[in-house]
Amino acid sequence: MEVNKMSKTRVYELAKELNLSSKDLISRLNDLDIKVKNHMSTLEDEEVDLIMDLLSDKPQQTDEINQQEEDIFEDNLEDLEEERAYKKSFKKGGKKNKKNNKKVILTEEKQEDEIKIITIPEFLTVKELAEKMKVNPTEIIKKLIAKGIMVTVNQQIDFENASKIAEEYGFLVDKEEVKDELELLLEEAPDDEKDLQPRPPIVTVMGHVDHGKTSLLDAIRNTNVTMKEMGGITQHIGASVVEVNNKKIVFLDTPGHEAFTAMRARGASITDIVVLVVAADDGVMPQTVEAINHVKAANAPMIVAINKIDLPTANPDKVKTELSELGLVPEEWGGNTICVPVSAKKNIGIDNLLEMILLVAEMEDLKANPNKPARGTIIEAKLEKGKGPVATVIVQNGTLQIGDAILAGTTYGRVRAMFDDKGKRIKKAGPSTPVEVLGFSEVPEAGDKLIVVEEEKKARELAERRKELQKEMELKRKQKVSLEDLFSQIQEGSVKELNIIIKADVQGSVEALKKSIEDLSNEEVRIKVIHGAVGAITETDVMLASASNAIIIGFNVRPETNAKNLAEKEKVDIKLYRIIYEAIEDIKAAMKGLLEPKYKEVELGRAEVRAVFRVPGVGNVAGCYVLSGKILRNADVRIIRNGIVVYEGKIASLKRFKDDVREVQQGFECGIGIEKFNDIKEGDIIEAYQMEEIPR
Repeated sequence: MEVNKMSKTRVYELAKELNLSSKDLISRLNDLDIKVKNHMSTLEDEEVDLIMDLLSDKPQQTDEINQQEEDIFEDNLEDLEEERAYKKSFKKGGKKNKKNNKKVILTEEKQEDEIKIITIPEFLTVKELAEKMKVNPTEIIKKLIAKGIMVTVNQQIDFENASKIAEEYGFLVDKEEVKDELELLLEEAPDDEKDLQPRPPIVTVMGHVDHGKTSLLDAIRNTNVTMKEMGGITQHIGASVVEVNNKKIVFLDTPGHEAFTAMRARGASITDIVVLVVAADDGVMPQTVEAINHVKAANAPMIVAINKIDLPTANPDKVKTELSELGLVPEEWGGNTICVPVSAKKNIGIDNLLEMILLVAEMEDLKANPNKPARGTIIEAKLEKGKGPVATVIVQNGTLQIGDAILAGTTYGRVRAMFDDKGKRIKKAGPSTPVEVLGFSEVPEAGDKLIVVEEEKKARELAERRKELQKEMELKRKQKVSLEDLFSQIQEGSVKELNIIIKADVQGSVEALKKSIEDLSNEEVRIKVIHGAVGAITETDVMLASASNAIIIGFNVRPETNAKNLAEKEKVDIKLYRIIYEAIEDIKAAMKGLLEPKYKEVELGRAEVRAVFRVPGVGNVAGCYVLSGKILRNADVRIIRNGIVVYEGKIASLKRFKDDVREVQQGFECGIGIEKFNDIKEGDIIEAYQMEEIPR
């Protein structure tokens, strides 16, 4: 076999010629001490010739192998003879030798006893512990009484006391993991390598608004419709399947990184590859940076599609430079990020993008076992008239079939019908197949894991059990880290890394805060800023914080109303500051356990400025409509313009028509004058609040 001669050959091209996978070839090259980074690395002609010679060469080493086997056999024979001689001397030596040998054996046994390990459950009886350690139960009871614990042989003791007793006898103690039926069901047994088969990659497309995510998806669908389907692929469910070179790719039609992170916050990691769309004329934008941070947090491989290259203002090199500044260095510049120039409208580079997706999928070596009960993830769920609860499911392992008893979160059911991404009714769905499933008892949540169980009765029992567990969890609510309890969590060892999201009014503040905060890291806790951006605190920031157990720090910005409500629901800690040093001091104090909150801000209400009136001798007065809560005359206020705080002060006057009033409730109009502030504009939000002292 000959490889086309050229000055340089890429690894994946040579792999194709040799009929090998890129992964196998890279492994062999590394064995031959030819260092390559990935499938896009280039090889010189001499290296290509050497590889060809070595892969076709089959050295005859039979004589050497036979000689090695003979040497091993002789060594084993010598060991066997020594053992026989030892036993013989033991028999001949009479009582004296027997006694000496017995001493040696006892010493060895004693050494073994010193490092014996026992496994004990959360609770066990004194008798069970005595049996495990092969000691008299009376001795254990004496030791426990000496510690002030009065027990009998058949009474239970906890793990902590049992382990202390065991350690006194020289035992190392392991805790026995007792798993209930639900945990055992959720635990997936590892598949045998020979049962695994390649599966299609699941791809999510992300990027900034108007950078062409939807256009790109449409272009991919339209150019890759299989022959048997007439017309385009209907967007029947939240996923599409396209076929390239007889290989399938599954595209998730998610509305960007918000949904991606919402899924990850619920523990679902469906995406194998992320395609990041960046417009060549616009470059890296705030949402692009957000998407990159979300993908990095999820640790998913990324391909950058530089879209709109057909436009006269397109500048792909500018995009590559901006990506490099964010740590995504393109491959042609010596990095690991695949950048593909495309035009969704003119249909340029689409095939190349799909080939790169298949190449990354090959490197990821995506496999699943289709011959077992299915496991998957709910990506969408709704209540449809005439159908009942309907869920879009991505099957990740096994095969889902009509009639299977299913469990997803706190819902259960039986698969009554399944439809593929084109709306066709199907009977079974294998790994990486998106299907619409009918037959759930209730609407499941997006991100819930779907599991096939033996029978519907079992699924119902487990769903009810989960509901009970969920109620318990709601009571103690999953503990998110907050500055107030950071010190206690550090001491307990539950926090080793503190993730922080920074939102500020200007980019300079973001950078200053990021550097100052990351410098606070010490040996007990590492502080990591996982995202920093300009603008108000949004729902996306709260979802990222929830998924990454992070604290949000706002500098001169406010959270949006929806973001604030979501933060309360998800128990995400949002801290707002006007002075950088206060933020740094608070984190420093929290790490040292010195944080003592003295005041708490209580939001009273929000009013929108609908008109501005000039009053002679007084200044500007804002004609407002109260959106929520109430506005009090003696309240502190802040003026918010486009999510950014422009002024903080006090109310000078509060009027309803011509009368001075103490307060104005939600839904009413009023006139508000602000002390020492005249630059009020239509559309501004006036937020009224009070500071309440927190009793220590």
